[in-house]
Amino acid sequence: MEELAEVVAIEGNQITLVSQVKSSCSSCSQVDTCGSGQVAKAIPHKKLSFTLPFPQSLSADINQSIDIHVGDCVILSLPEGDVLQSAWQVYLLPLIGLFSFSALGQLLLNRKVLTHELMALLLGIVGGYLGYKLAKHLQNQPSNVVKLQPKILRILTKPIKIAAVEDEK
Repeated sequence: MEELAEVVAIEGNQITLVSQVKSSCSSCSQVDTCGSGQVAKAIPHKKLSFTLPFPQSLSADINQSIDIHVGDCVILSLPEGDVLQSAWQVYLLPLIGLFSFSALGQLLLNRKVLTHELMALLLGIVGGYLGYKLAKHLQNQPSNVVKLQPKILRILTKPIKIAAVEDEK
């Protein structure tokens, strides 16, 4: 996955980037007749700001110097497989916990271990919460945090303004 971001600040070994959050609805040919497209038009586009460590190099050549300036655009990259793994953990683990603990609650209710359906319902909610906590724990593992850190793939310098070229003549 790649995303375009603009460098807004460089402080020490930290680089601050801003990326425009895009809606897929704005590029569709049915945007004027679709309800989702109308909602996407009404909500202002947001910007996402984040800070990354200053990259040491962009290629395998460690001796290559990085020349990034405020105002430059960069292409950020995230491995698609790591994003998908993170997404399934965040979405499916709470659901698996909810369904499995709900099934256990129903089984205990049928065997008369639990006396009321609300207890089985609460057991299902506890399972969903435990799935959420497990997903949160897995997402906060240092190895997972490093894998989901965006990396600068390429630097796109500012374009030369035509007025600046004409002034030099």
